[in-house]
Amino acid sequence: MQLHRHLLPVATAALFAGALPLPAQTAPETFPVGSLTFKRPADWAWIVPQSSMRKAQLSVPGTEAGKNADITFFHFGPSGGGDLDSNVKRWLAQFQSAPGTEKVEAKTLGGRKTTLVTTEGTFSSGMPGQPAAPMDNHALLGAIIEDPEGSIFVKMTGPKATVQAARAKFLDFLESARR
Repeated sequence: MQLHRHLLPVATAALFAGALPLPAQTAPETFPVGSLTFKRPADWAWIVPQSSMRKAQLSVPGTEAGKNADITFFHFGPSGGGDLDSNVKRWLAQFQSAPGTEKVEAKTLGGRKTTLVTTEGTFSSGMPGQPAAPMDNHALLGAIIEDPEGSIFVKMTGPKATVQAARAKFLDFLESARR
């Protein structure tokens, strides 16, 4: 009976460990997604992904305590992930956007064709098929990076002020990704 009492805290900690940022010393400095390797900024926390669909996840410190933004990475291989327009529409549909805030623009970042998607408003977060939790005054800054080995989807969502403050660093981060 003593053994079980000692295992319960370990099992409970293991259950919730994936939802917490890893300590800086165990978080990877670089990480691969598809054919690219990204270098994590030191102040962006590494989060163990909660879904097998996510290839990586980061937390960007908020402009105010508790107002962090999340960056999620997806890659489905050469024939996966759907077409560009479907993904853009799906991302924008997760928001009740403020008028005039939806923007889709083509850029070249790191020599790769990239589509940036931005909007602001009420974000309905949640896993597909589960109830969405509406969050007011949020923003999206997403990037779909085209690659012969399959598009890489990078999506930052969070409080509007945090996403806006991190925009330049996010674009530099994407620009610096290497093969």
